[in-house]
Amino acid sequence: MTDKGSEQRDRVILIGVRTPQSEVDEQDSLEELASLADTAGAEVLGTVIQNLENPEPGTYIGRGKIEEVKALAQELEANGVIADDELSPAQMRNLSDALDLKVMDRTLLILDIFAQRATSSEGKVQVEMAQLKYRMTRLSGIGTQLSRLGGGIGTRGPGEKKLETDRRLIQRRITQLRRELEDVRRHRELLRGHRGEGAAPVAAIVGYTNAGKSTLLNTLTGAGVLAENKLFATLDPVTRLLELDGGQKVLLTDTVGFIRKLPHHLVEAFGSTLEEAKYADVIIHVVDASNPQAGSQMETVYDTLRQLGVMGKPVITLLNKTDCLDDGMTGKVTGDRRADAVVRISAKTGAGLDAFERVLQDVLTRDLILVERTYGYQDGGKVQLIRTYGQILESKYEPDGIWVKAYVPKKIYGSI
Repeated sequence: MTDKGSEQRDRVILIGVRTPQSEVDEQDSLEELASLADTAGAEVLGTVIQNLENPEPGTYIGRGKIEEVKALAQELEANGVIADDELSPAQMRNLSDALDLKVMDRTLLILDIFAQRATSSEGKVQVEMAQLKYRMTRLSGIGTQLSRLGGGIGTRGPGEKKLETDRRLIQRRITQLRRELEDVRRHRELLRGHRGEGAAPVAAIVGYTNAGKSTLLNTLTGAGVLAENKLFATLDPVTRLLELDGGQKVLLTDTVGFIRKLPHHLVEAFGSTLEEAKYADVIIHVVDASNPQAGSQMETVYDTLRQLGVMGKPVITLLNKTDCLDDGMTGKVTGDRRADAVVRISAKTGAGLDAFERVLQDVLTRDLILVERTYGYQDGGKVQLIRTYGQILESKYEPDGIWVKAYVPKKIYGSI
């Protein structure tokens, strides 16, 4: 890994292509790319957008724009460019040759941020596998491009130490990493299997990157998770216990943020982490209501959840950062028709969190029946049935039996 103290800081120009089918305006997309670049430690000097029917298959942007970017780079003393889409190997190679600059794309940028942020052994394995898969498709002619990389973006992370030009060595390493992740997945499934009796339900906190998920977890549980005003501040999932009024407990799991154009390498590699949402009992969707792109960010989250197979679960949407709205402003997004409930909150100030906890309680218990009764010791099988299929809130051993306060599903209510 390159020594951060000695590595060259990237001074970059952002380039993007606006097409008729673009769902988000390219200027807004480049603003997000600029935030990604800042998070990765690069200095953004300028932006260039070209209107095209489709990106040029050989060079991403047209020849005229290439000359414009080249002149701007010389004027501003830039040493690299970052494209707002994932470039094909040919596009990256041809653009690098034409500009004589370091060429990066959105995928490489996100991979670099993940490489810097990964702290757990699982996270590092996932990053390395994603990096190697990305590199493997770019082995042809990679020597010239690598010579321009120098330090900085694209030269960090566990995958870099094992960057081989031999395709067989990379494939062998990817196979090994896949086995390691499969072991992690089996371990998670084993833990879920043992969660069993009387365990607390799980709520997965999902949302667009920098929506305020970690701040929400910290405010509710005092988790102490790093919460920065940067993209992908949280990479490794964190789970904490929250006790609601009435004694019900719920496990809150903070997950990695989603983003537009999330590289498929990462969706696949981070499957074992993102599947926390797949096995959750309820989804808490945090939205930055102060962001002008809140609507499109919500669409990205739902699209990613569909990719992960997370469908049919109760969803509570939290319109966060209401403290960032001026008086009288309601934000760009005021509701969510796909959610079971919508609550306006500020995770930073705590505003609205009492209402959220009440809604969460209602969602978790709406299909359950509250039972408070004493079971004779000869009826221990019924208590065991409650432990297996319900959620015991309290229990006491008394002279005449076991007093239980619990939520039980309707399907077993008649049997207890």
